[in-house]
Amino acid sequence: MFGFGRLIDVLKKNPKKIVLTEGTDARILEASSRLLASNFLHPILIGDPEEIHEVAEESGFNIRGSEIINPADFEEIDQMVELFCELRKSKGVTPEQAREYVMQNNYFGTMLVKMGYADALLGGATYSTADTVRPALQLIKTKPGNNIVSSCFILVRPAATGDNEVLAMGDCSINIKPTEDELVEIAEETIRCARLFGIDPKVAFLSYSTWGSGKGEDVDKMRNAARKTKERCPDVPIEGEIQFDAAVSPRVAQKKCPDSAVGGHANTFIFPDINAGNIGYKIAQRMGSFQAYGPILLGLNSPINDLSRGCTAAEVYSMAIITAALADSRVHNGDNK
Repeated sequence: MFGFGRLIDVLKKNPKKIVLTEGTDARILEASSRLLASNFLHPILIGDPEEIHEVAEESGFNIRGSEIINPADFEEIDQMVELFCELRKSKGVTPEQAREYVMQNNYFGTMLVKMGYADALLGGATYSTADTVRPALQLIKTKPGNNIVSSCFILVRPAATGDNEVLAMGDCSINIKPTEDELVEIAEETIRCARLFGIDPKVAFLSYSTWGSGKGEDVDKMRNAARKTKERCPDVPIEGEIQFDAAVSPRVAQKKCPDSAVGGHANTFIFPDINAGNIGYKIAQRMGSFQAYGPILLGLNSPINDLSRGCTAAEVYSMAIITAALADSRVHNGDNK
């Protein structure tokens, strides 16, 4: 089953604060009004309070009780500037430059997470993925043991049985041409994310080859990455290199990779590069009638997530829950009990 109910239960036991960097956007305000009516997630809106309340009133959204922080009026801005300089010391950032940075909503919101005012951040409704990811990489940084930030999409489709069909796909939006070892890290993080949504991962390292049917550097890369991931995750069924049809069709798998524990039943897909990943999840979304949630950024010290500029208020609400739940240690550490 798709894991939203579980995520909400986690948050009810330990409510979180999430920064929403675009406080004057109507979609953000609609999602915030819905979150404020709950008791499991507290939104912090960034922007000018008068402008935010004006947009909310015009749009008919009740945001009474919301926390709104204007970077220009933040009482601890000097401490924030000092910490920013320390974090960017290697780049020689001056206090004047730091102050300019933290007046930008994306950097200011990221610093609120870094300083412990909030547990997570969601942005990108009006700006690019790079504008969300860059401050996160510079200030939040990757978890110990991680060398990269990656991403995955969770795809959900109602099934005839009444349960939802849920898939995980990584990396579809961050790493352009990951190396062998980066693919291992992407796979490990995608496995953790899949479990968050109740998926029992069966992992396919996708290729144009199955079990040596094709040749080439990209085939070798996927085969070697699959082998290394098996060594690091011995309890997870992993197959690679494998073609998509062999990964999802039992009939094709019987011909191309008989006796594979994954063939015909894969639900967690690792793509060789961003081209394949981005195309793949969008085909599933647009032609397979899957609902796509993401990109969910993985590998950071604190959860930071990016919205599509074409997102709806419902998607903002869903991604806020996902992002905040990742801040819970039971979820963040992969505990699916």
